[in-house]
Amino acid sequence: MHKRHLPLLFLLLAACSAERSQEVANTATESFDVLLLGGAVYSGENADPVIADVGISGDRVAAIGNLGARDAALILDVNGLAVVPGFVDIHSHAVRETPDDGIFRWPDAENVIRQGVTTVITGPDGRSPLPISGTLMALEADPPAVNLGTFVGHGSIRAVIVGEDDRQPSEEELELMRDEVAKAMQQGAFGLSSGLIYPPGRFASTEEVIELAKVAGQYGGIYISHMRQEGLDVLQSVAETIRIGEEGGLPTQITHHKIVGAPMWGRSLETLAMVDDARARGVDVSMDQYPYTASSSTLTILFPGWSLDGGRDALISRLHDSEERERVKAAIAHNIEVDRGGDDPANVVLADCAHDDTLNGLNLSQILRQEERSVSNENAAELLMEIVEGSDCRAVFHAMSEDDVKRIMQHPVTMIASDGGIEAPTERMPHPRYYGTFARLIGHYVREQNLLTLQTAIHKGTRLPADRIGLIDRGRIEVGAVADVTVLDPATVIDTATFENPHRYAEGVHHVLVAGEAVLLNGDMTGARPGRVLRSTDYSQ
Repeated sequence: MHKRHLPLLFLLLAACSAERSQEVANTATESFDVLLLGGAVYSGENADPVIADVGISGDRVAAIGNLGARDAALILDVNGLAVVPGFVDIHSHAVRETPDDGIFRWPDAENVIRQGVTTVITGPDGRSPLPISGTLMALEADPPAVNLGTFVGHGSIRAVIVGEDDRQPSEEELELMRDEVAKAMQQGAFGLSSGLIYPPGRFASTEEVIELAKVAGQYGGIYISHMRQEGLDVLQSVAETIRIGEEGGLPTQITHHKIVGAPMWGRSLETLAMVDDARARGVDVSMDQYPYTASSSTLTILFPGWSLDGGRDALISRLHDSEERERVKAAIAHNIEVDRGGDDPANVVLADCAHDDTLNGLNLSQILRQEERSVSNENAAELLMEIVEGSDCRAVFHAMSEDDVKRIMQHPVTMIASDGGIEAPTERMPHPRYYGTFARLIGHYVREQNLLTLQTAIHKGTRLPADRIGLIDRGRIEVGAVADVTVLDPATVIDTATFENPHRYAEGVHHVLVAGEAVLLNGDMTGARPGRVLRSTDYSQ
């Protein structure tokens, strides 16, 4: 919505606010801890806002209505601003593979707080801590600024029980894997995640995943998947994800849904039709998405699956065999052409190379030219193998179509998630989604592109993901809900992080409350860390 339309909107909302306000039955003399005066209040439902005051007592929303006569320890005039539920990032890498990174390294979580995020759900793509209880207990002992819950990762379980080899588990191993899923669900996981494009998850059969998904479903969990393929075989991968939910008897979610590679651009028309058809026959399938046309992963995502059998040592051994190296090279060159390389080595930009941080921010074409090698997909494939021999760097891959991004975003069961994590300025060059996802949703796709209404965008980032995993008291502003609240200016909120300069905070978010305590106040971080560990077991009936 254009800025010039906002005054008219607020006048119209004020006229009907009296009819739609709500308040708990406490007396007019009682005071609040926090009082937000005169904002446009978005409940988290896909519905118009109301002009109202919001009173917060302790960690809960106590009243919504005309509360201007009441007192509070902290009173904030939010007239002209939007009061929205704190965003719930259902796909976050807040807990990184190394225990001293991510949310443990930066517990203030400023990059997500400044987007208005109050809850992150980690453990996606088949990777999670094991057991999850250790991570959750550590965060309870030393809380961060945001709330955190987790999935349990199929790939992490498989690595422990089966290893890194391309083989099927024995019946005994499968039963041990079932036990690990059950244990994690009992410890509070919100479901099972898979990364069927990554080893060792990619070596699992569909039937194996179904068996483990059944266990998560028995505990009320959902299944969320980084599918086997998002390029040439994306239709088969969507079908597999739907099948796992259907036969596993639990809700299923296509995570960071995208169409990769120019040969498949436009095929979101078919993947979304598959989702609609499945839902029509009773399969509970949904999607999440980040609002960018580039993805990010490790360089080995461009390697053929067979080359990853046995783990890193086995891969390096293959690369030292001349015949095997040529086979790997040919497969990588093909993937650069038709998949995440977008048929141009310049589309692959190194983001985090532990063995050589001078590579961070350079694309493969730049590196080839620096080394006085001609730019071709074959030479880029050779370069990738050389880099991976040093370490498996992360990279950003520019190989998606804006039309597919928009089409997927508009689907009613698509929620917004970052696929980012907790980050602060370092030598790394991460995807800008770490800093900009939710601000970009509103600033770019609502205000500038007019692709979604503001209330729909807020719904996709708050109540929709909260309800998906059973967080019945978050992702919403209503009496009795936990006071995870973001106050932002719809006319100015915007992402400022770019692919060239990713370490830039979002703008336009004024205040963020987590459990009723300000972590961002008047645009400044307060240093408060009231985040809570969220467990599915706390919400089960």
